[in-house]
Amino acid sequence: MSELVPHPFGRLVSHAFRELDAQGSIFDLPRRQFFTGKTGYDASVSFHGRPADSPLGPAAGPHTQLAQNIVLSWLAGGRILELKTVQIMDRLVIPRPCIDMRTVGYNVEWSQELRLEQSLEEYVKASMLIDLLRADPRLNLAGRDRRPIFDMSVGYDLKGLQTPQVGDFVRGMKDASALVEKLRKQLPREATKNAEFTTELSNTLTLSTFHGCPPAEIEAMAAYVMEGFGLHCTVKLNPTLLGPGEVRRLLHDALGYKDIKVPEEAFAKDAQWDQVKAFTKRLIEKAKGLKRGFGVKFTNTLVVENPGDFLPKAEKTQYLSGAPLHVLAMNLVKRFRREFGPDVPISFSGGITRHNFPDAVAMGLVPVTTCSDLLGPGGYGRMAGYYDELWKRMDAVGARKIADFIMSTAGGPKSVGEAVLANTESYVSGLLADPRYSHARNAAPPKKVGSRLELFDCLTCDKCVPVCPNDANFTYALAEKEVPIVVASLKNGSWDFARNGVLKLEKKHQLANYADFCNECGNCDVFCPEDGGPYVLKPRFFGSFETWKQDKGRDGFFINAEEVRGRFSGKEYRLSLAQNRREYEGPGFHVSFSAEDPEGTISGTVETSVDLTYFRIMEHLREGVLSPGAVNYVND
Repeated sequence: MSELVPHPFGRLVSHAFRELDAQGSIFDLPRRQFFTGKTGYDASVSFHGRPADSPLGPAAGPHTQLAQNIVLSWLAGGRILELKTVQIMDRLVIPRPCIDMRTVGYNVEWSQELRLEQSLEEYVKASMLIDLLRADPRLNLAGRDRRPIFDMSVGYDLKGLQTPQVGDFVRGMKDASALVEKLRKQLPREATKNAEFTTELSNTLTLSTFHGCPPAEIEAMAAYVMEGFGLHCTVKLNPTLLGPGEVRRLLHDALGYKDIKVPEEAFAKDAQWDQVKAFTKRLIEKAKGLKRGFGVKFTNTLVVENPGDFLPKAEKTQYLSGAPLHVLAMNLVKRFRREFGPDVPISFSGGITRHNFPDAVAMGLVPVTTCSDLLGPGGYGRMAGYYDELWKRMDAVGARKIADFIMSTAGGPKSVGEAVLANTESYVSGLLADPRYSHARNAAPPKKVGSRLELFDCLTCDKCVPVCPNDANFTYALAEKEVPIVVASLKNGSWDFARNGVLKLEKKHQLANYADFCNECGNCDVFCPEDGGPYVLKPRFFGSFETWKQDKGRDGFFINAEEVRGRFSGKEYRLSLAQNRREYEGPGFHVSFSAEDPEGTISGTVETSVDLTYFRIMEHLREGVLSPGAVNYVND
């Protein structure tokens, strides 16, 4: 089923502060990776008239979907947060896996996986938790006196925008006071004392449209955002605007990605450059009349053919991101700047990494959003490198503020606008010579070691934890032990025990998956050195008995203080606990015994046999995730 199940707000807040106290991290992001800024350096910018402490933020995608994702993006340094795109069709069936980061980056998911009302609640939960963390005196976070900007992302056609449901979502983001008060009641009492929560979450919206959306429809949607919703608007545009000849010249001839095929209909259906120029000019004038901000975003992903070697074959197309998209998107920035000059705001997304982030900042792009790179090893923690590079580049030109950095990078006494144009021309002209964007540099997938994952023990490299944008993978302690593999059977009134070796647990800790947060995107499988996928083969824990029972297609466990429910190879088992006695039932058996001596005290009914190995596994899992001091979503 793999549907996301948001965590109750009170439990999420308790988890965050309990983890901070016990482990010095929040949602598995170590405190040393929290964004604290750098004394003497000012990265602040303006976005539609609102100040932000930095132009950096996550793109609308997997890093801004659940509340904990958004909080992680902020903790790591995102200050303009483009929320996951919502739309009226909120009952989507997303193919699994849906993300392929083996090389440059592809996906087949393009919209929020939650219901509209769930999305609104997740965004409000994130905002409230950020407010609580900003107020915490223990955290020396950069810009703690200024909230991050939440930028809505909504699509995909005018009819959908005009529905009451989407209208309710937008109004809820503009005034979340009712939802804030509802969620406040779920907070632990100590967390509510003197807590002040923002109720106006957003007054900006990045408009996302379908690939192939007619230009008249795009213009009408943007006008409705500014007039009907009263919001500042950014329109996300497609890389196909370069035209088929230029896209293929850059992609195939210059960069060497000859294996990437762009369908001809992707160009035929999308808006053309002259059409976009025309409606952009009209929308600029409309925005002036309405006293709204208007800008454009480069770019959406690029529609390409799906070879079916990782993402589901049923999907004929997939969406390209990463290094090659960076070159395409930057060439569109150059073309747009040549046409409209430096004064029309440009938001940017496409292959942003620590290496090119300062270049995008020097081009005056706001915000500069990243996605694919944060899906790599280190996850959200990779944002720290973006700032390291920015401070280094600012140092190199003797700048301490972004405007000075822009002008100094241009190398002359120009105005900021002139410097933006000069930096754009200079950077884009050198892109094709940069090997970071070539096929040769990005063709090799992460290395595998040839072994296969099992339920317990692995390399314990822990890469699967930060590469999950939802924080679904986690570690837990389990003492080294040997689990006997024993099958019991009742013959002529006597119990017989067949022993077949032992299952050794030898690693310093174990890895597991929290099913409620796992949408089986497949990203942890890509970066795990072993085969099989952590989200498939490691213990999967469900947040409630109901979700465990409903999700019959996936093995896993539901655990509380009284019982353990387990599913192994589709077969269901139940272990109930009463002091030192255990009641154990499964397919064709119902037995009980002492926890200390199962074989010597077993009694009950059995049709064929009882696999006591599963009992011991369930018992040890319960001990591990519910042990005193353990911090995980299972024991919240």
